Amino acid sequence: MLHIEKKYIVDENGAPKEVIIPFETFKWIEETLGLDLDQKTVSQLAEARQDREKGTPDAYVDLDSI
Repeated sequence: MLHIEKKYIVDENGAPKEVIIPFETFKWIEETLGLDLDQKTVSQLAEARQDREKGTPDAYVDLDSI
């Protein structure tokens, strides 16, 4: 199970309002969820998914040819 070190910021009533996590943990979460990708990459991934779902074989390069 994943453990995330965190510190809670609470309001005057003790209700949690914000969380502080180490920067390295934040970067890991961002990269894992793909939130660090630029719009061009997101578009390319969406196009690749459509090609895969349509079964378009010429949209891919054979790994042996790389």
